[in-house]
Amino acid sequence: MSVDRATVHRIARLARLAITEEEAERLEKELSGILDWVAQLDEIDTSNVAPMTRVIPMTMKKRKDEVTDGYCADDILKNAPKVDDHYFVVPKIVE
Repeated sequence: MSVDRATVHRIARLARLAITEEEAERLEKELSGILDWVAQLDEIDTSNVAPMTRVIPMTMKKRKDEVTDGYCADDILKNAPKVDDHYFVVPKIVE
């Protein structure tokens, strides 16, 4: 598959890139090479390959879905300047 100069300029405009004619000529060759390489992938027979998301099959680790306070509320409140019944005490902002 080959990319022509007009396509290179259109891609550059869509990417909001200013390119010169010399850059367009170089990019034309590079993009054509990339698309030729990708076209080679179509020749590979993948009919016996199962769809996968990673190379090594693995299952996600699951934990019990429960609500907790993280078991560190007391440690966090130790840093607070004022505490009242396990809550931070802050100055009133909205009257």
